[in-house]
This record gives sequence, C-alpha cells and structure tokens, in this order.
Amino acid sequence: QDGPFLLVGAHEIRDLLGVSRQRVYQLAKRSDFPEPVAELAQGKVWAPADLEAWIGATVADKELIE
Repeated sequence: QDGPFLLVGAHEIRDLLGVSRQRVYQLAKRSDFPEPVAELAQGKVWAPADLEAWIGATVADKELIE
C-alpha cells in the first residue's frame, strides 16, 4: 500500500452522517453496521471503505440514521 492506512472513528462518522456521537454508537450496535477493524484506547475504528459501502446500502433512507 503506497499511502497511509486511514481509519475513522466515531467523531469522523458523526461528521460524515451529521448525527450526534451518541447516535453513532447506537448505529454501531446494529447488526448490519460494519465491524470495527480495531478497538483502541480512544475507541473503535472502522475502515472508510466499509463505512462507505454501508452508507450506500443503508443510509439512502435518512430515517434510518436519524
């Protein structure tokens, strides 16, 4: 891999979806939400590609995230 390995946490997901951090944690408990790639001292982190796929498949209906 040539570039840096990027990961996103709850803060980035919050900004991406326009929801609260608490809502991010609620969404992360859903069975269809991507599995985190690691759990660090700062919290869980996800691969951006996994989140983008989930958003494309799930968040087309905004009611699912609000």
